[in-house]
Amino acid sequence: MIPFSPPYINDNVIKEVVDSLKSGWITTGPKVKELEHEIGKLVGLPNVLCVNSWTSGAIMMLRWLGLEKGDEVIIPSYTYSATALAVIHAGGVPVMVDVHDDFNINIDAIQNAITPRTKAVMSVDFAGYPCDYSAIKQLLSSEKVISHFKPTSEIQKKLGRILFISDAAHSLGAVYKNKGIGHFCDISIFSLHAVKNITTAEGGAIIINMPEPFNNEDLYGELRSMTLNCQTKDAFSKSQGGNWKYDITGLGMKINMADVNAAIGLAQIKEYPELLKRRKSIFQKYNTEFKKLDWAIEPPMSSNNKESSYHLYPLRIKNINESQRDDIISLISAQQIAVNVHFIPLPLLSYFKGLGYLIKDHPKAYDNYVSEISLPIYPQLLDESIDLIIKTTIDCYEQVISTVSKTV
Repeated sequence: MIPFSPPYINDNVIKEVVDSLKSGWITTGPKVKELEHEIGKLVGLPNVLCVNSWTSGAIMMLRWLGLEKGDEVIIPSYTYSATALAVIHAGGVPVMVDVHDDFNINIDAIQNAITPRTKAVMSVDFAGYPCDYSAIKQLLSSEKVISHFKPTSEIQKKLGRILFISDAAHSLGAVYKNKGIGHFCDISIFSLHAVKNITTAEGGAIIINMPEPFNNEDLYGELRSMTLNCQTKDAFSKSQGGNWKYDITGLGMKINMADVNAAIGLAQIKEYPELLKRRKSIFQKYNTEFKKLDWAIEPPMSSNNKESSYHLYPLRIKNINESQRDDIISLISAQQIAVNVHFIPLPLLSYFKGLGYLIKDHPKAYDNYVSEISLPIYPQLLDESIDLIIKTTIDCYEQVISTVSKTV
């Protein structure tokens, strides 16, 4: 069996976790701080806050922004459900817009969706390929858009425009204009879930890059307190003799990351340059082979301004329908190779259908979805396994298409 996305666990990871267990301190403490520092070094920004999941981090940031009932957050329809659910949990309304051929949010669609109720735009770096940050930033900073902005909280008034959040769940290690993700928007949130390039089993990391007059170092402290029920001292600080007294300063959440989790990611991120290089080589191998086939659409990996984190390999197949795509997946799976689909567009999911979202409003998202198959891509994938995946995918495609041809 070739699994789809197993976590990268080696002796260094095990040693780091055991060190945390033996230290006697397993919840938020020094390893979380060290992981924050390492992520900050990787992206080139100093204020990084680790939390227990991407979802909880996004909910907290939208609550911090001060969403009120009826406030809108623009998101792409081609994303995982958490992007929309975070908006709803924070009290807002997700406004879904269509995507481009590269799976990322359509800039014109953002512009058409902005209303006086729009409080944030949350783009998604699908599969780790950066969206067009400069175009979105330019749009949100334009006089026309700013003139229609209606702030309803002190944070929004201080910002004076729509907040730009990056759902960077896939893109730790990606590059935009020679910089790490986080430099071209206000807030970026990475996922450190079990299937991500760097994992803490469950976890997330918030990159704080707010413009003046915000002080990002002070904001880090405020948000860190907010992850701990707005308690003025964390458990590690309180454990230092005689330092027990604390206060609760607001309505926070309990979403801190634990040291025992941070230890996994800490060991991995120290090896990340080599891990990322291996992901890139696998991606290039897939692209080289599928480029030879007139029915295959290879995913983007880099351009003049962008380089992916190579988190997913979303192969698309020309001129097939959803049923044929599913048949190909079934045949590949029967050969003991695990593949996947990223993602089912949000308007196709029952919950969002019930809220009135319609897939007919998202034609490109639907076209991308019905033809997409995600192939395994991870550092420990063997070369012979890559060759087998490519051969099996081609064979299964030809088998399905041959069957279709015979029935026509």
